[in-house]
Amino acid sequence: MRADPHIVVAGAGAIGCFVGGLLAAAGAQVTLLLRARVAAEIRTHGLTLTDFDGMAQKVSAERLALSEDPTCLAGADLVLVTVKSGATAQIARLIDRHAPAKCPVVSLQNGVSNAATLRDMLPGRDLRGGMVPFNVVPLGQGGYHRATSGDIVIEAGPDDLGAVLGVPHLRVTESRDIEAVQWGKFLINLNNALNALSGLPLKAQLHDRGWRRLMADQWAEALAVLRAHGIRPVSTTPVDVGKVPWILRLPTPLFTRVAAQMLTIDDQARTSMSYDLMAHRPTEIDALQGEVIRLGESAGRRTPIARLVLDLIETAELAGQGLPNLPAAALRSELGRA
Repeated sequence: MRADPHIVVAGAGAIGCFVGGLLAAAGAQVTLLLRARVAAEIRTHGLTLTDFDGMAQKVSAERLALSEDPTCLAGADLVLVTVKSGATAQIARLIDRHAPAKCPVVSLQNGVSNAATLRDMLPGRDLRGGMVPFNVVPLGQGGYHRATSGDIVIEAGPDDLGAVLGVPHLRVTESRDIEAVQWGKFLINLNNALNALSGLPLKAQLHDRGWRRLMADQWAEALAVLRAHGIRPVSTTPVDVGKVPWILRLPTPLFTRVAAQMLTIDDQARTSMSYDLMAHRPTEIDALQGEVIRLGESAGRRTPIARLVLDLIETAELAGQGLPNLPAAALRSELGRA
């Protein structure tokens, strides 16, 4: 790996623009491969990157290369994949066609199967899975706000890519067991759909005990399915994955005190699925609740919460009316009739 690698962020949305912007602010050579609408916004306004802890970085458009043409991958020394799960195969074909064979590829995506898809379609490459724990809020006019805490973890390999990607305000560590880390994040990401259905900001949802009880039941259902397959998730917080449902069910004052030691969330945070529904974009529900359902079927276990949540999100996608704003009691009632 060159001392000053050319980093191409493939599919730069909220996470890609935030990560790519911080890398560029630290002096890295960065190209964002992105949609025309986002490119036009950044050309006009640059990038403004903020976070829950008061960080603020302004990155001018001149500090970045912006491209809507995948041939920009030809000059990459390192590719960061940040597309939605449904676009993983498509971006893999573009990387295979354009990026140098020796160029490492790192998946910074939700879900647990994207790295495997990339690995299958890009044989022989240095392909690394990764986990991004934090939430990024798109503010418009080139603004992106990190609204929750946590450090990126990537799969360890021959080059110390964690040192390459770790820059001020962006800590990146490496793990020899990235799949266990990804499964831990997977359990957290199952709340993406509940948050979208609630219509609430994440912090407000977590202060509602009815929603927390549904989160706890969903977590327990999914964890039982994972363990039936011999999967042992590693927590992305200081709390063991098996204790999370118990913490979620605590009375709100107790939960608030415990949760403050696990994760920082500011008032602007919503999950990515909320923004997908508000923007009338396809969600990643199949890579989350859909995966729980498939694993449950293969293990002979029922997954009624995952099925209900998937059905409700798919209905909301078809309706195209934004966030459903459902009360937790409505989902509980439907589960009682299931």
